[in-house]
Amino acid sequence: MPVIVKLDDLLHDRRMTLTELADRVDITLANLSILKTGKAKAIRFSTLAAICTALECQPGDLLTVDPGG
Repeated sequence: MPVIVKLDDLLHDRRMTLTELADRVDITLANLSILKTGKAKAIRFSTLAAICTALECQPGDLLTVDPGG
């Protein structure tokens, strides 16, 4: 069951660029890009909380599980 990262959708809904989010969260653009493309193997809770704060969302808005995958 793969975890699906819906970062691209949230950024689009909030009219925010990946670069802008990287600056707000203080994470490198490269690491944020890895997360956005679904290639990340893990995420720190502090990073997840910072992203959710910047995007005004909950972790469940950002991450879902594909039960069929």
